[in-house]
Amino acid sequence: MVESHIQAAIYCSKTYGLQLRVRSGGHDYEGLSFVADSPFLMLDMSHFRQIDVNIEENSAWVQPGAILGELYYKIAEKSKIHGFSAGLCPTIGVGGHFSGGGVGPMMRKYGVAADHIVDVRMIDSEGRILTRASMGENLFWALFWAIRGGGGASFGVIIAYKINLVPVPPTVSVFSVSKTLEQGASKVLYRYQEVVDKLDEDLFIRVSIVPTTDQSGNKTIPVAFSSLFLGSAKDHLSLIQTSFPELGVQSKDCKEMSWIQSVLFFAGYRNGESIDTILDKTPQFRKSGLEGLWKILLEGDTSLIFFLPFGGKMNEIPESAIPFPHRKGNIYNIQYIAMWTEKENAQAERHIAWVKKLYDYMAPYVSKNPRATYLNYRDLDLGQNGNTKTNYSQALVWGSKYFKNNFDRLVRVKTTVDPSNFFRNEQSIPPFKMEVDDFLVN
Repeated sequence: MVESHIQAAIYCSKTYGLQLRVRSGGHDYEGLSFVADSPFLMLDMSHFRQIDVNIEENSAWVQPGAILGELYYKIAEKSKIHGFSAGLCPTIGVGGHFSGGGVGPMMRKYGVAADHIVDVRMIDSEGRILTRASMGENLFWALFWAIRGGGGASFGVIIAYKINLVPVPPTVSVFSVSKTLEQGASKVLYRYQEVVDKLDEDLFIRVSIVPTTDQSGNKTIPVAFSSLFLGSAKDHLSLIQTSFPELGVQSKDCKEMSWIQSVLFFAGYRNGESIDTILDKTPQFRKSGLEGLWKILLEGDTSLIFFLPFGGKMNEIPESAIPFPHRKGNIYNIQYIAMWTEKENAQAERHIAWVKKLYDYMAPYVSKNPRATYLNYRDLDLGQNGNTKTNYSQALVWGSKYFKNNFDRLVRVKTTVDPSNFFRNEQSIPPFKMEVDDFLVN
């Protein structure tokens, strides 16, 4: 596929009144890149995956169909002391991940992926190829701001991002230790919440909670603490024993490796697999308040919860720097997952009902007014646009949760660059059109 094919798809969609859905990696949680209630054309960007790394300039151009594993691999091919701050899962497509923000294990040191996008090449609703030079500085900074965390699918088709690489040490250290409820997991997790956003910015500790069944058929809940430290195992151990001794980490737990090997570690590959493994697009799944949480988790069949810590550099970047607003004041974000293989609707409804019960239970313990959420954890239950008509007040319901005070600015950019709302989906940014209900709300 070449750029002219994308332009032709836009013209064709407009001529025949079709929606245009753009799919990069296909990981949208609600499938909005490849499913629609109205007639649509899907633009598959999976073959737009070129990556050009320039170590001398400390940068790379990457197309949206590339997966994170390919990007990390290409960087590591050129340098052992360069990396990039993006997600843990190597199978995720760059296009959606970057445009939604892009949280990951080095965000406490460097911020999210979108903080490091420095240029873009894209096609607008008129089929024009836009670059920084062609669109002019005023439009560039409005549109460029919007696509770095505001969701690129609302504004055009991203052809490529230019990113700045980040420095990594030749050797990093990792560990993964688990605590069961019987071993005091509740106490350790409670302490985690008190300290994790205040730890050294070179230190990242993810929590994974995966209910399991023991050999006797009894369910239990191990809580795994997996850590990356941008430094030696000796310094890793010293830091964790000083700042979080309750975790009980010992020297045998800390393992030194290269940064690219740590990507494999967090992807679940811990048996000496080749670095080439991260080029595989197949996803891998490794199998008071907390007491209530354990009870609900034990009710589920195949469930998983991740805590990704914030703090560090994330506290220094203003909420309005890019549309991704989740900065200072956030301890960690939470991802709830339920997995099932049954095809019957009744089974799917049962699993979904369980996730909703868990989500409702957590309400007193998470952010409020609004209950914020991360765009790349998309959830249509928060609200959605109408098929043919979307207004500001309707979209504000879900938009304020994803973008907080940045939503209004996204609407202004959308109104400027796509006033006809050609690029739209169930949760796309709407252009502002003054209507009675909008007037009354505002």
